[in-house]
Amino acid sequence: MHVLIVDDNPVNRLLPSAILRKEGCTVAEAASGEDALTYLAKDKVDCVLLDISMPGLSGEEVCERIRKDPSLLGLRVIAYTAHAMPEEKQRIMSAGFDDLLIKPISRAGLLASLGLGQP
Repeated sequence: MHVLIVDDNPVNRLLPSAILRKEGCTVAEAASGEDALTYLAKDKVDCVLLDISMPGLSGEEVCERIRKDPSLLGLRVIAYTAHAMPEEKQRIMSAGFDDLLIKPISRAGLLASLGLGQP
């Protein structure tokens, strides 16, 4: 599985990147929504782990753009956020995400959200 991890904070990319590489996944990283869209325009991935709160394009805006792009049809997009209030969850999921992963993440939660089964 090829996963793109998008987060403006490099520290927040370390843990999921390490877990996924250990599971045999190919991992790419992007530091902004704009970088993520540029990457997706030239490289195919199976899943995007997308931070919600980023400067520039938010994760919700990036997800909405992904959903409007016919070349990215079927791409799994997982919100990756510290925002856990019920009203925030509803707003995030309505932007078109397939799943929601709350920071700090666990190995089991990450793998389950990617559909990699139980650890």
